Amino acid sequence: MARPFTRRFVAQADDIDELGHVNNAVWVRWIQDVAVAHWRAVADPAHDAAYVWVITRHEIDYRSNLKAGEGVTAETWVADAPRGARFDRLMRFTGDDGRVKVEAKTTWAIVDRASGRLVRVPAAVAAPFLEASGDPA
Repeated sequence: MARPFTRRFVAQADDIDELGHVNNAVWVRWIQDVAVAHWRAVADPAHDAAYVWVITRHEIDYRSNLKAGEGVTAETWVADAPRGARFDRLMRFTGDDGRVKVEAKTTWAIVDRASGRLVRVPAAVAAPFLEASGDPA
């Protein structure tokens, strides 16, 4: 497995729903934010200019709550080679208390920016995500 890419999030007042914890839609936004940050940190700039990714499926397991002011560390990685235009990205959000708050598997598809069409993931695009990835910070 490639080394996970990480990002830290702290729940803000606007992230909290009527039940007093982070709203499910916020978790989905964080999933996208960390995935995009990972892509931009690892991808060749030419690939970033040529392709865009779209989510085709989310599988999210909500394991525990997060309240305003509490933080999580998001980890994401790509465990397996792409299948055609698609690949699965795994995520784990671990709270400052050491408990896993959310786990997710998201399926992404690659789109050629010029044509607007799905394309098979080029090996050169996938390679850096399957080797080693990490947070540049």
